[in-house]
Amino acid sequence: MGIVSFYLVLHFWLATVGGTCSHFNALSCDECLQLGPRCAWCTLQNFTDFFSINERCDTPEALLQKGCSGKFVEFPVTNVKVLKDQGLGKSANHTNVSYVAPQKMRLQLRPGSQLTFQIQVQEPEDHPVDIYYLMDLSASMIDDLKMIKDLGSMLSKEMATLTSKFRLGFGSFVEKPVLPFIKITHEELANPCRSVDYECLPTFGYRHLLSLTSSIDKFNEIISKQQVSANIDVPEGGFDAIMQAAVCGDRIGWQNNSMKLLVFVSDADSHFGMDSKMSGIVVPNDGECYLDDNNEYSMTAHLEYPTLGQLVEKLVENNILLIFAVTDNQRQNYENYASLIPGATVGVLASDSRNILELIMTSYKELRSEIDLEVLGNTEGLQISFTALCQDGTIIPGCKNCSNVKAGDVVSFNVTVELKGCLAGPRRFSLRPVGFQDALEIELESQCVCDCHQTPEASSAFCSRGRGALECGTCVCDPGFVGPKCECTEGQEQISDCRAHEGAEMCSGLGECFCGQCVCHPSSFGRVYGPYCECDNFSCLRFRGELCGGHGECDCGECVCHSGWMGEFCNCSTSNNSCLSPDGSICSGRGKCVCGKCECTVPGASGEWCQRCPTCGDICSLPRSCVECYLKARDPLDECGVKCNSLHTTVSNSTDFEESRATICTLQSEDHCLLSFSLVDSDHGSIIYNTKLHDCPEPPNAPLIALGVCMSVLIIGIMLLVIWKFLVSVHDRKEVAKFEAEKAKAKWQSGTNPLFRSSTSTFKNVTYKSRGQQNTYIS
Repeated sequence: MGIVSFYLVLHFWLATVGGTCSHFNALSCDECLQLGPRCAWCTLQNFTDFFSINERCDTPEALLQKGCSGKFVEFPVTNVKVLKDQGLGKSANHTNVSYVAPQKMRLQLRPGSQLTFQIQVQEPEDHPVDIYYLMDLSASMIDDLKMIKDLGSMLSKEMATLTSKFRLGFGSFVEKPVLPFIKITHEELANPCRSVDYECLPTFGYRHLLSLTSSIDKFNEIISKQQVSANIDVPEGGFDAIMQAAVCGDRIGWQNNSMKLLVFVSDADSHFGMDSKMSGIVVPNDGECYLDDNNEYSMTAHLEYPTLGQLVEKLVENNILLIFAVTDNQRQNYENYASLIPGATVGVLASDSRNILELIMTSYKELRSEIDLEVLGNTEGLQISFTALCQDGTIIPGCKNCSNVKAGDVVSFNVTVELKGCLAGPRRFSLRPVGFQDALEIELESQCVCDCHQTPEASSAFCSRGRGALECGTCVCDPGFVGPKCECTEGQEQISDCRAHEGAEMCSGLGECFCGQCVCHPSSFGRVYGPYCECDNFSCLRFRGELCGGHGECDCGECVCHSGWMGEFCNCSTSNNSCLSPDGSICSGRGKCVCGKCECTVPGASGEWCQRCPTCGDICSLPRSCVECYLKARDPLDECGVKCNSLHTTVSNSTDFEESRATICTLQSEDHCLLSFSLVDSDHGSIIYNTKLHDCPEPPNAPLIALGVCMSVLIIGIMLLVIWKFLVSVHDRKEVAKFEAEKAKAKWQSGTNPLFRSSTSTFKNVTYKSRGQQNTYIS
């Protein structure tokens, strides 16, 4: 299958390019049409013969150039035909109002082609609404049951502002009444809530309690009579209930033209798929209605839970929109389910359902404010893409929905359908806005059969007097005959005429021999031709990946170059324009032009035009060293003779030369002096005269520089000394001020030193006590 798919893609790609349909050697008109949307067949009888039958299949433009007039070209055109379009909504003025236009169309597509059409959708202003309230009545929902006793009245009041046609219905569910989902003792079956000392109903699967009705009193009455039940495990049998509510339309009372809303209320997850196998239930859910005379799901203990895929199929088939009203701990689970169900929404339910009215109204308005297209039916082999043209003028490629739509707004969608290959028969599918009853029905046909095949001319005289039937301009030979006009009998072919020489392979191994002539096999690389299929237009040499360098045609294995190109690869330009250097010379005079590019011949030359040559020099720079030597040497004849002779240069003091022949040269020497001289070419070399050295830079004044340096050092020293003295003076002033401040704070008299002691001491001499005399010593 992979190889077949590859060749189909290759056929479509080649057939899309003009003039390439003939590469695949289609032997019939039908085969030609299937090659691609641009292929056509020429039915003109004498247009070609059997040996070049592939020439009949080509693009219409190529066939006209070959001489096949338009009336003989079989070329079905992709088209669309609208079968029913009665307009939109009330403006259509029809009894059966439609909110989708058009309502029916037929498409005819060629394989590999695509077609774009537009569908319009109007949001109804007064759309009938049916709401079926499906409630989990397990024991954990007892407080919710009390909270919704007036739900019908409140919901009716709110919906009255949005629609005049509103109906309500009610159903409930718990779980499959089998092990291991419930306890099966006699007491537990009668009262599954006995373990918590509460009286509740026996466990049941699903019960339909109230068909859709506009009587709000009946809804409130049914709610008031409800009682809870119980089961063991946490997940409930909600998906069983959804399936029955979707497929039992006659019992539920769904209207065909209404917006059908199924409100699913629960605080637990739901069983699905093969969960029931643990209870021994192995029969798959068949998606049929099984409500008994008591409106209970009679097969709850016999059929498995439905899978998500089955739910999606039935909800879409019956055009029912699902609103999951679940508690916050279950929100993530049901969001995952809703992502797989078209039109499904999820709202977070309060623990006691006190916000159920707000949740329903919010979900309803959200659904009414969005128009989303869905594709129904068999679309295998088709590729469908959308572009939304929303009511506010926004264009959204790749999108099939519009948001913020109000009642009465009209939105459009551009739909592109592409056909990959031929279909076995007509394909039918439809485009329907989610939640709408109206849809666009589409019938698609693949154009893979030519009309000319329908009216063959049996035993035509054109086919060797009746040896075949003339069909689409070619002969379909009777058994035993071959050839473009059935002129050859099988076994009479002259195979020797199909060999280039004795011992050669028949038709070079690239064709078949018919009636002594070679019919070359088609090739995906190009065209095989020649009397012995010995030639082709694709086996020539390539340059940079392009055949014949992109500047020639391949003819029987050799490149035939276009004008202005040459060479084996046709990669050499015959023009020298690309070799012209800025000065107008070819390759700056240092190379030759080969294939439009310069090849430098002078050593050291490089660049796009050989313009760079550091070692080449010019007429003035070559004798520079000789001239400098003569101007600077003390004995030029001895020191510079060898250097000048090696340059074939002679320095002359004479000025008796023809000035018109002389070249005045001015160069800069190594010591930045200007070097000027006159140069004359002779048969024996170059003659230099009138040599001068001038404008040399003045040498530096050494004494002045030395004096300047000394004065600078002296000035800097004096400045540093002054700065140092200034800093020392500032420091001393700060210290004196600090001392004076501390002295002013002293508490003793300034004239007396508290640490001073007199040097004079007085002692009494006891010897002279009687005399009353004292002796004094100074120490």
